[in-house]
Amino acid sequence: MASVNESLMALKTEVEVLKEWQSYTNDNMDQFFLITMGTIIYLMQGGFALLEAGSVRSKNTTNILIKNLLDSFISGVCYWLFGYAFAFGGGNAFIGTENFAHSNLEDTEYAYWFFHFVFAATAATIVSGAVAERCDFVAYLVYSSLITGFIYPVLTHWAWSSEGWLLKGFTYTVDNETTIDVSYNDFAGSGVVHMLGGIAAFTAALIMGPRIGRFDKDTGAPEDIKGHSVPLSALGGFILLFGFFAFNGSSQGAISNEGDGAAVATAVKNTVISGSSGALVTLIMNRLPFIGDKKWSFLTTLNGALTGMVSVCGAANQIETYGALCIGAIGGCAYMITTWVVLFKFKVDDPLDATAVHFGGGTWGVIAVAFFSTDFGILYHWDTRSGLYLAWQLVGVLAIVAWGGILCVLMFFILKKLNLLRVSFEYEMKGLDIPKHGEPAYPVEAYGHGWEEKGDTLRSMIKKSTTTFHNTMIGLPMTMDAKPKRAGDIKSMESNSSLSSIKTDTTLL
Repeated sequence: MASVNESLMALKTEVEVLKEWQSYTNDNMDQFFLITMGTIIYLMQGGFALLEAGSVRSKNTTNILIKNLLDSFISGVCYWLFGYAFAFGGGNAFIGTENFAHSNLEDTEYAYWFFHFVFAATAATIVSGAVAERCDFVAYLVYSSLITGFIYPVLTHWAWSSEGWLLKGFTYTVDNETTIDVSYNDFAGSGVVHMLGGIAAFTAALIMGPRIGRFDKDTGAPEDIKGHSVPLSALGGFILLFGFFAFNGSSQGAISNEGDGAAVATAVKNTVISGSSGALVTLIMNRLPFIGDKKWSFLTTLNGALTGMVSVCGAANQIETYGALCIGAIGGCAYMITTWVVLFKFKVDDPLDATAVHFGGGTWGVIAVAFFSTDFGILYHWDTRSGLYLAWQLVGVLAIVAWGGILCVLMFFILKKLNLLRVSFEYEMKGLDIPKHGEPAYPVEAYGHGWEEKGDTLRSMIKKSTTTFHNTMIGLPMTMDAKPKRAGDIKSMESNSSLSSIKTDTTLL
């Protein structure tokens, strides 16, 4: 009997050990999941950088690249010092008040901090595209710090912290007997991340004003200012599309619980479908008169795909595949309409269409949750509960617009009054890369062949080849005048009777 008891005690001990092992293994799996997915999301910073670099003129490429680079670094410091504490530190329904600079934060929470840091960096990066080619560097440092350190974290506290008033929602009593718990739903940030980024982008571009030459001074009609590299924009766009799979899928927040894998797969699948339908709708709509330019536009199609993925963020884990298809398609329509309104009605110059992609797509994404969610959506249930969920989604939209809009207007207006918002006329005309950074993206001296002289430039190569040709054909030394002559001073071959009368002036090169 004693041996049986000893065996049972040993078995019980082994069970406890196994339970403990399972507990910390699950914790490690979840932390690894967040770190891995967060690293993929961080790569979206490179996607934003390339997309924006290709969409601006070559004279401002370095400027836009360094701003995207610093987004992650500024976000890292600000989110460490203040952001995470405001977002997820213990506090009240409005704001967190603990864990500033990671004080008293358990090391098991560092993965959670990193995951939300990359989301904060994404919200700030959205703005840089809308104010490209004219925003002063000091203004950039200010708005990036405030968005990632205060404005965005407070919103995430409302919507994603267990203490936040939007997530807590409200308990309603129906017919004096049935109670219904209703709250705001935003799985991967259609509202919290993208709507806020879109609002900040719009207010910044509105207060800053358009780029020089963007609108005709007489008619007010928009004039095209082309970016310098579609391939760069394409590469950046593909990186963003890749990152969105992690952005939406990882919002499950864990991978060790029952059903986590299926939820992640559902979110990724819906992201693919929604992005696809958004791309196809914008591709077709751009061919239509009045709203498009009747072309098969690559950049419009890319923005349509991104808008579709933004739109499905809010409901990615709780909709059917056809629901994702509808959400993405309507998101594509929202992009086209918002682009038209922003450009033609508000006369706001947004080089990357950040407002249309993130605010247009994000707003629709928040509302779409109330219609397409299989748990409580109007299209599935059509009852009081689904109506209350729609009301709370609209409350969330209004809260985000009010919070983000008011604070961003104040921030950018103050920067404008302090003459810190926009670069000078001369800098904007000549480009920001050289005067601001001393690093042109495409330096002329970098285009030598390097076979004869170190640092041969295109100009010197042309001079040498012209000289060789001249001496071979004519046998005379080449005229190198000190003063440049007008093109009209060079006689054409038709006006001369022989090759020997040709005078080549290489100073024109």
